[in-house]
Amino acid sequence: MFEAVVLVCLNAGEGPCRDVLLPGAEAETQADCMAQLPDVPEFSVGAPLGSPTCRTVAQELTLTEVAPGLWVHEGQIAEPDEENRGDVSNLAIVIGETSVAVIDSGSAAWMGEAAWRAIRQRTDLPVSHMILTHLHPDHVFGADVFARAGAEVVAHEGLSRALMDRQENYLESLSRLIGAQSMIGTRVPEVDNSLSDSVEIDLGERTLELQTWPRAHTGTDLTVVDRATGTLIAGDLLFHEHTPALDGSLPGWQGALEKLIRQPFVRAVPGHGAASLSWPDGAAPLERYLNRLATDTRNAIAGGERLGAAVGHIAESEAPNWQLFEAYNPRNATVAFTELEWE
Repeated sequence: MFEAVVLVCLNAGEGPCRDVLLPGAEAETQADCMAQLPDVPEFSVGAPLGSPTCRTVAQELTLTEVAPGLWVHEGQIAEPDEENRGDVSNLAIVIGETSVAVIDSGSAAWMGEAAWRAIRQRTDLPVSHMILTHLHPDHVFGADVFARAGAEVVAHEGLSRALMDRQENYLESLSRLIGAQSMIGTRVPEVDNSLSDSVEIDLGERTLELQTWPRAHTGTDLTVVDRATGTLIAGDLLFHEHTPALDGSLPGWQGALEKLIRQPFVRAVPGHGAASLSWPDGAAPLERYLNRLATDTRNAIAGGERLGAAVGHIAESEAPNWQLFEAYNPRNATVAFTELEWE
């Protein structure tokens, strides 16, 4: 099997460079691939050098089938770095009778490309929807690969503006953390369908229910339910083993999680951690952590503590239960204290 690529380079062609996938031209022979080369787009990171060509298909993303037709890539529980190339979050793929939906897309174009290849190994159906569960960069920067292949990008109504405000910082930070070469070919996604409430998507005898949420993990949270398998694809409203990251409202997140726990899902796909968790048991560690974060923060405020002193001990009892605790819990305590001191 052959695929279309174009060489994209930084620094006016001096490098580093990377072959960037041009999705949709896959073919059994190189000649057939060359006969359907697509136009070369502009990228947020890097510029094309030369004309596109065709090569044998490169590496695909590893997927686990957690329910019939529902595949999940399990990212590492780690901070983004040059070794993992930003592969630090989960993404899901749902295959219907007539089309495919992708939920979240990884930190960079290379992840979207690898996910595209994994889909093509399983079905020739078109990818009709690219759904983003929130604005964080480890979930959104592979999305343009699918948009260029014709997918409709769907997200919370607040995502476009929030991402616009942060995109420069996100791109610079990721380039520094995972290396400039791994970011080549990445483009900030443009949202085609901004949601303010709930909507259903039909993939052909398979319906996805999309629901936006008030400010919780972030101000742009969206969940997906695969009705056929009773699966909640929760994005970062659900963490497993990876210390939760609060970038929104602590009471809002507790409220959203409480509502989700009451739903009779069979399983849930978290934004970080295992590919699939039983429900509602899989939500218990996160619920416990958020409750401890809220209780300790309120106690510190009631005791007249200053923020700097309180951050050192808020939710400290949860440290043995989570990875990356020192990287995320102080930030969570800061956000929680700043919010709850005004209650």
